[in-house]
Amino acid sequence: MGLSRLAALHGVATSYSPSPDVTVSVPDDTVIAVLAALGVDAGTPEAVRRSLVATESRSRLLPPTLVVWAGEPLPPALTGLPPGSTVRVEPEPAAGGGRAPGSGPAAGAGGVGPAPDAHGEAAAPVAAAAAGGAQASGTGTAAPAQAAGSETGTGTTGTTRATVPRDPAAPAGWTQPPYGIHRLHVRTPDHHEATTTLVVAPARVPQPPERTHGFLVQLYSLLSARSWGMGDLGDLADLAAWAGRTLGSGFVQVNPLHAAFPGRPTDPSPYRPSSRRFPDPVHLHVESIPEYGQLHDRAILDDLRQDAAALSEAVLNKGALIDRDAVWELKRQALELIAEVPLTPGRRAAYCDFLAEQGQALEDHALWCALAEEHGPDWHAWPEPLRDPRSPATARARSRLLDRVDLHCRLAWLTATQLADAQRAAEDAGMAIGIVHDLAVGVHPAGADTWAQRDLFAHGMSVGAPPDAFNARGQDWGLPPWRPDALAATGYAAFRGLLRGLLTHAGALRIDHVMGLFRLWWVPEGCPPTDGTYVTYDAEAMLAVLVLEAHRAGAVVVGEDLGTVEPGVREALARRGVLGTSVLWFERDWDGDGRPLAPEKWRQDCLATATTHDLPSTSARLTGDHVTLRHRLGLLTRTLEEELTEDVTSTAEWLALLARLRMLPEGDGDEPAAVRAVHRFLAATPARMIGVWLPDTVGDRRPQNLPGTWDQYPNWRLPIADPEGHPVTLEEITASPRLHALMEVLRPQRSRTAPPGERPV
Repeated sequence: MGLSRLAALHGVATSYSPSPDVTVSVPDDTVIAVLAALGVDAGTPEAVRRSLVATESRSRLLPPTLVVWAGEPLPPALTGLPPGSTVRVEPEPAAGGGRAPGSGPAAGAGGVGPAPDAHGEAAAPVAAAAAGGAQASGTGTAAPAQAAGSETGTGTTGTTRATVPRDPAAPAGWTQPPYGIHRLHVRTPDHHEATTTLVVAPARVPQPPERTHGFLVQLYSLLSARSWGMGDLGDLADLAAWAGRTLGSGFVQVNPLHAAFPGRPTDPSPYRPSSRRFPDPVHLHVESIPEYGQLHDRAILDDLRQDAAALSEAVLNKGALIDRDAVWELKRQALELIAEVPLTPGRRAAYCDFLAEQGQALEDHALWCALAEEHGPDWHAWPEPLRDPRSPATARARSRLLDRVDLHCRLAWLTATQLADAQRAAEDAGMAIGIVHDLAVGVHPAGADTWAQRDLFAHGMSVGAPPDAFNARGQDWGLPPWRPDALAATGYAAFRGLLRGLLTHAGALRIDHVMGLFRLWWVPEGCPPTDGTYVTYDAEAMLAVLVLEAHRAGAVVVGEDLGTVEPGVREALARRGVLGTSVLWFERDWDGDGRPLAPEKWRQDCLATATTHDLPSTSARLTGDHVTLRHRLGLLTRTLEEELTEDVTSTAEWLALLARLRMLPEGDGDEPAAVRAVHRFLAATPARMIGVWLPDTVGDRRPQNLPGTWDQYPNWRLPIADPEGHPVTLEEITASPRLHALMEVLRPQRSRTAPPGERPV
């Protein structure tokens, strides 16, 4: 009982229910190991007793982070304070900002920025933040459209305040602060004092301005005639501009563009990055960098371009896989040459502004990159003093490696500018949303984020998934989780900075495994996934930070909520305006006869798709190719005949429904027509966003990622291809008759009244 009580106090589950009628007990060793990762000793019965006493004696007047939602009653932690208590709110400092412009690496100084403020972020030298509680957007752009239930003040900063009626139970001194992160100070009549982080957030994230459709694509797979061996941000901007203008598309969703963990070979998965905070410069389109055109000696660059053309030729015409390492080697050489070109005064000013906005986080990331070049990418193997980002030895290394630190800072800036260019191209093309970026669920255990924020991570733990009907062994993703206690103690500063960085140049953000805002499956190092357990997070605080940052950016949020979802999670996300993800093949009447769910019964608040990057393409699903592929690789747990029978039965049910709804006039046996019928069905649902997997538009039958494989299948290294597996370029995709026939299912409905049974998209 003592261990269970201690675990409950720290949000560690001692049992879980994979299905409503089944409860599985978590091994005591797992609970003890997870508690140890949270800094709680439970190794012996006596240690459990001591930890219980210590935990229960730490009574708090306020929780570490407090949330106030616009238009909703104040939380009990405020209204339940002792009578006579008084409160004082310190407004949020200006967003971003780590250094005054000109003091960073670009200005020739190697010192770090100012110490973090009370919110865990570096304080910016902006006096206005201390006057009147001004809210800064953190993007340097105009404030987004107001949410319902808010009003804009008349001050010069455009402060946004929530219009919450005064709660009669509110403590003395309480005045509704503006949206943002604040420090709340409480003093009770008996002179007890407490301080906490206060998050004041709108009730919901922004919603899509109209019902729309768009493409889903893994950017590396989208090669154009000018690509350097893999798709880049120039290709993304071209795709968005073409799709918006030609097809009336409203968005393009891409894979995570986070900084990859370097190595030979580099882990190609975009979902196991070195850092989620900063993008990877491998996505840069080199020729679009202004300094590229100012190089006088072009011979080396011309040679690099020829080598890059050879890489693309090998992928597109010779059956080679996308070689990220080879691409980066060429781009690295080119970028180092380009970085030698002096910036114009205007460009230099913009770069210095970027350094000031990003602050300590960018300097840490760039320093990690420089140290990784010297000592290898795994910081656990570095000399002991360098494993601490705040050690004197690390400070000396920062000064010694100033040029490399500046280079990596500049690459981050260049990538950010091309991300902005892609979003601007989407907006200029009339896209209602624009670029939808993707937030991976975690990071590589030896990467930049775990080094710079090592106190935030539960070392010796890995995120995964428990056993379920699809995987009896469970899953271990090899991603160290954030400690919920450390996040709360720092006011979720790291999460806020992460979201702000991703949303700055995004029209929307997709959150992979959005259930992780509520709980994550932790697996102790050396244990199988079956011996893991759930650890809960403060979902109220995580959601409030998410809603606040999305509001500031004016961005839509889509949560990937597929698989095992805890009861109440989808409802909580919907309440805050976070759209879900609905994949056609999984949408069945699970509470009834189990048959395919009729289109009118789908939820409205979702991104509806036929597939994802982890699932078979629609053509492969319709033809059964995905089953035979898994059979060839030895991944089936039953006989091929059993698997094919089940797959054919499932597909036939969907095709029969499409036929009954008169969405398949061509009849069975026409694969492109069946793909169109699937998307015709998606268009008939009330879903706010319809996502079209770009490889589906040309009949690609190969999955980009095959879960459960490593070297058996070329995950994350395939270009988009036609039904025969021949790679196709961006230019060929946009000219494809098959694509245009498919998009006609969606495009015409934007400009006419929908007939019965159809909905405008």
